[in-house]
Amino acid sequence: MNRCTVRTLFAGACLAGGLLVSLGPVSAQSKKPEPAKVTTPAKPQVPAVAPAQPIQLGSFGSWAVYASDTANGRVCYALATPKDRQPAGLTRDQAYFFVSSRPQENVRDEISFVLGFPPKEGADAQLVIGKTTYTVSTKAQGNAWLKLPKDDPAVVELMKKSPQVQLKVTSKRGNALTDIYVTAGFAQALDQVKKACP
Repeated sequence: MNRCTVRTLFAGACLAGGLLVSLGPVSAQSKKPEPAKVTTPAKPQVPAVAPAQPIQLGSFGSWAVYASDTANGRVCYALATPKDRQPAGLTRDQAYFFVSSRPQENVRDEISFVLGFPPKEGADAQLVIGKTTYTVSTKAQGNAWLKLPKDDPAVVELMKKSPQVQLKVTSKRGNALTDIYVTAGFAQALDQVKKACP
């Protein structure tokens, strides 16, 4: 059992226990204790606190694979963090490169990023794989997707053959930033995603 699942179950148990303790004195003060009032409220609370958390299915080189069951169906994704961030020394949050599938929504191999910093407003980024460059649309919150979703399959195929990819973005402060992701293990990670979300 992974840490996320244990933490979620612990949180659910704490809420249910806290609810029972807070309701306990009320029942003790009444002349006719009604156990149903104590147990009934706790039942709907536990599922609400214990939503499906991502479960790690494996690790392949630089890539990890996760799955999560949501209200809209199962979501599976491979993710990596940058091996190198240029220029060095600039403060920014962690970045992630995702390739996700949501079979219930008919979405396969969707490319997306968490940049770890706010990008320059209105400026697109570039995803460079070998000699090929794709345009990436950025959002103020620091999320990004390929500008043309139809390019997702081509990017996935190129990533299987290239040792690394570069994401070039201009930050809100005007810095030209490059995150470098290595693709070691990417093909195997994607195979695992497809097995988990057929």
